[in-house]
Amino acid sequence: MKTRTEPRTRQVPHTINGDTRLVDEHYDVTVPVPPRDWDHIVLNGVTATAAAMVVGSIAWTTANVGDLLTSVTHPAIAYIGALAYDAPWISCLALEWLARYDAARAKIPRIAGHVALVIAMAAVIVHGFLMEAPEAGIVGAVISAIAKGLWTLVMHHTAQPLDSRTQQWLLQRRGEVGGQLALSSALRQLTRAEGKHAAMLAASGQPALDNPDTDQDEDPGQQDSLSGPARKMILARAASLPDATDEDIAAHLAKHGITVDPDTVRTVLDSRSDDTVRPLRPTITDTVKKAVRSGLDADKDREEILSTVRAAHGQKVTRDTVVRILNRLKSAS
Repeated sequence: MKTRTEPRTRQVPHTINGDTRLVDEHYDVTVPVPPRDWDHIVLNGVTATAAAMVVGSIAWTTANVGDLLTSVTHPAIAYIGALAYDAPWISCLALEWLARYDAARAKIPRIAGHVALVIAMAAVIVHGFLMEAPEAGIVGAVISAIAKGLWTLVMHHTAQPLDSRTQQWLLQRRGEVGGQLALSSALRQLTRAEGKHAAMLAASGQPALDNPDTDQDEDPGQQDSLSGPARKMILARAASLPDATDEDIAAHLAKHGITVDPDTVRTVLDSRSDDTVRPLRPTITDTVKKAVRSGLDADKDREEILSTVRAAHGQKVTRDTVVRILNRLKSAS
């Protein structure tokens, strides 16, 4: 068995004058050398040969088709356009490789790749005939066919077929995951659109149109002296900016000529019914209530409660806001 020596490093204690430190110690170890994997080496060689053939095919097709197109357009444009003749069948090879475990999905790129290959070969042959060298055109076109054929053999060798039951399981699982991904994307777009709509209503001072009967549906015992538009503006502002404090909402309404104090804002938010527009995230009051329910004392643990609220809603939350909410909860209980 063959072996080789490898340098290693480890940390060892070293003491001088009673002061012990960890220092690096270099040492050598002898490890066995595994035998050469000739199967893997051969496969890598074949793959490298196929890749070289693809590069040669691209160069040959581009040179021939580009020269053919220079008679009708600028050379730079002609040679860039010539790349489009080999690129499709190479792309189809890549798609066929990605679908190697699904024969039905791999069939379409395989057929499209053959069609693209025939078109590229035909372009090279046409160039050869126009240059009065049909033999060169035919031989040059075969380069692309050899490159594609070699890659097809490599894929056939490396792709592992799946049995029928595993294939069906994979198709069902792929469909489920794909559906979840599509639904997540659609819901994300819907949430973004709803947020923009709520922000527009809040910025313009308009009431939320999707809750026209909010005032009538609320418990009469929880009604306050605010008018309907003012209440709706408070709810719309809270829905568009979940992290906004009571003071922020009151300041926003003041810009639109509606004067309310932060306590009134909090009363309105606390009196919402279940069908009222809700913020996308918990409010500051919800976070305070959750902290109290978790065992924190409303009097002794105020600093910890304040830290919890700021961690959830940002450092702009003031201590007075948290204290006011705690006092209101104590009086309600």
